[in-house]
This record gives sequence, C-alpha cells and structure tokens, in this order.
Amino acid sequence: MNQKAVYVYAKWQVKEGKLDLVLQIMKEASQKSSQEEGNLFYKLHQSKSDENTLILFEGYKDESAVEIHRNSEHYKSLVAEQIIPLLENREVILMDQLF
Repeated sequence: MNQKAVYVYAKWQVKEGKLDLVLQIMKEASQKSSQEEGNLFYKLHQSKSDENTLILFEGYKDESAVEIHRNSEHYKSLVAEQIIPLLENREVILMDQLF
C-alpha cells in the first residue's frame, strides 16, 4: 500500500429535517474517528449558504489507515447504517497533497 498521507473530502447533502439528527450522530463518529491511530485530523464543516450541506475533511497517515477507518465498527454502525440513509446525496473524493 501507498505510504503517503491520504486526504478525504466528503460532501453530504442532508435530507430536509434530518440535520439535527445527523449532527448528533456525528459528534460520536467524529470523536471516535479522531482517536484512530492513523487519523491525522477529522473536521466537519457546514456551508454558509445551505445549512444542509456538510463537508468532511479528513486526513490519514496512509491508505491502510483509510481502510482501517472504513472497516471500523463506529464507521459501519454510525456512518454507514445511521447517517447515509439520512442523506440526499453523498460525494467522497480521496486526494493526495500536491504541495
């Protein structure tokens, strides 16, 4: 696996009326994800023009740390099972830092 840091940009469009629930679940997901050994940072942002648009910006030490995150119990139970059904749309981009 590649040993370079990997950055994740995720844009979530939350279904109308579900924002408070998503944010409540994300408090725990964010805390647990930030504590993962390979996590560099895990930040959640909200659009100023549309409160239902959330942006996650995450950093991991390498590709294996991203896989550990995606296979973690908290990711599966909180994000995959509880949050994703509350989203209208979800876009995830894995990135390398250029400079």
